[in-house]
Amino acid sequence: MASTSILHFRSLFLFVLVASLRYGAAAGDVDGGEGFCSAEPSSECSGGPPLYWKATHPTLAPAHLQDLPGFTRSVVKRDHALITPESHVFGPLPDWINTLGAYLISPSIGAHFTMYLANMQDGSKSALPPKDVERLVFVLQGSISLSVGTGTTHSLSVDSYAYLPANIKHSMISDESTTLVIFERRYSATEDFHPDLIVGSTDKQPLLETPGEVFQLRKLLPTSLPYDFNIHIMDFQPGEYLNVKEVHYNQHGLLLLEGQGIYRLGDSWYPVQAGDTIWMAPFVPQWYAALGKTRTRYLLYKDVNRNPLI
Repeated sequence: MASTSILHFRSLFLFVLVASLRYGAAAGDVDGGEGFCSAEPSSECSGGPPLYWKATHPTLAPAHLQDLPGFTRSVVKRDHALITPESHVFGPLPDWINTLGAYLISPSIGAHFTMYLANMQDGSKSALPPKDVERLVFVLQGSISLSVGTGTTHSLSVDSYAYLPANIKHSMISDESTTLVIFERRYSATEDFHPDLIVGSTDKQPLLETPGEVFQLRKLLPTSLPYDFNIHIMDFQPGEYLNVKEVHYNQHGLLLLEGQGIYRLGDSWYPVQAGDTIWMAPFVPQWYAALGKTRTRYLLYKDVNRNPLI
């Protein structure tokens, strides 16, 4: 009997060992070869993938769930939503040429803005947003040529962006396979303010003071009254977290560009990773902590500079 027990134990041990090795190899593939890059940005790791590679080529973790039929981490509730990549549905964007889009946030969920991905091929061309709708474009992968007005052209690559005021004539043509994340909302005009065209890149924006907090913050748009929303880029090193559990009137649309962590929305706690999208309604309690071996970076829409009664 003892001999049988020993053989059974050895078989069980070998099974666990082999399974662990297989999972470790799969997890190594999921990590994209980041290895021991620690808290350094993945783009700085020698031989690592391009910037924001995980946001445009997301993988599920643990690896053995990715092929499970019907599996999704997406959750939609009254005051928040987590939209994960395995539930994205792409279709032709109206009036765009050779472009597929996936709407992640829209008014049908309770938002007053839209947030969507646009997958463009080489030579694809954009369409204009509806009348009185402003647009912000952020390049996740590839590059585009942005033409504004009668001939001004800007080249936008990964980590570059453009804010296009409502009713400004423009077009975007992709130079290669390109992924954009786009925010649009109907401009909330006030007095005689008129926002300007903004073209920039994340690394050119200064780090701002965040009293009482440890994360790094950049704002992509001016904070002046003509602008009724802003886009924040927020960086957390592993183990860093928001000191304040926020509750405020602003809506948010969030895309994780790098890293992983835990997000609290209302009374729920969600594991999140690069490629995930979050919508937060006004006054939903929210909090984040960064986990893993690399930094978290997320892009955050926030409406600003307007009276909530308007």
